[in-house]
Amino acid sequence: MDERLPLILFLLTTVVPLFLGKMGATPAWLGLQGLAMGWISLTQHHALSVHALAGGLEVLLVRALLVPTLLRRALLGSAAAHEDLMPSNLLIWGVALALIILAFKFGDGARADVRALTLGVVAATGTMAFLLLSTNRAPVAQLVALLFMENALALFESLMSEPWSVPVHLGVSGLYVGTVAVGVWLVRAQAAPDPGASACAASDGAVAREP
Repeated sequence: MDERLPLILFLLTTVVPLFLGKMGATPAWLGLQGLAMGWISLTQHHALSVHALAGGLEVLLVRALLVPTLLRRALLGSAAAHEDLMPSNLLIWGVALALIILAFKFGDGARADVRALTLGVVAATGTMAFLLLSTNRAPVAQLVALLFMENALALFESLMSEPWSVPVHLGVSGLYVGTVAVGVWLVRAQAAPDPGASACAASDGAVAREP
């Protein structure tokens, strides 16, 4: 099986939602990104060791299942779910394409070498995450950008000759889940009605009805 397929899938799950996706679809894209990372983790070494198997299962459970589920629940009924992830602006799209091309300059020969392609995908994902952070201030978009960056960091592990140790894996996964927990709290706080604003509106309405 071609080792470049999961890398191409990972790249598509970063680029497509930025150009065409709504915020409500981001949990599905993050889930696909997690599946691609699990695929890479389980196939990057010719001999499947217990460490590699545990790392791959951890990626699948946390990044492909748990985190997308938490984010999907937070977006249920939210008005932000129907908004574009990145503004539909030709200038921003042009900048994004230029950044992707420049990112792959870090991985010259990516068509032929899996390691070079991996470096290009990591660089492209990181630059797209920074572009999203700078163009959309909505909590959901900011959270997705951070998750893209953390996934790019985890993907960088596949370039190493030896996988990270178990404590490092647990720490990275804990940071990933913690980022989502804080982001989900911010998303729900933004979506919750403001009692003070509702009271002021009711008071203004009562004053307006007085003769």
